[in-house]
Amino acid sequence: MAFDFTAEVERILFREDPVGINNEVNVGEYMLEATEIVAELGNAESEQSLRSIIHDIFVWTFDETMAGPPEKYESIAHQIWELRGLAD
Repeated sequence: MAFDFTAEVERILFREDPVGINNEVNVGEYMLEATEIVAELGNAESEQSLRSIIHDIFVWTFDETMAGPPEKYESIAHQIWELRGLAD
């Protein structure tokens, strides 16, 4: 079975639910954001820069108020940063 990096990123987002849209039955709600994060991952030079990229994507997709502060994305960035090592 092939490793689906985008699906794993989407699972992280769904579990962490940074904007509160997980109602347990709407799996796939974060697929757009996951796809964008994976597309931008090569631009991340560090976990901190990945956090910034993720936050920017959520601000772009939702809005600044709903996205919240960048610090809200620490755990997500950490998990994705770790996950990328598994994909290599």
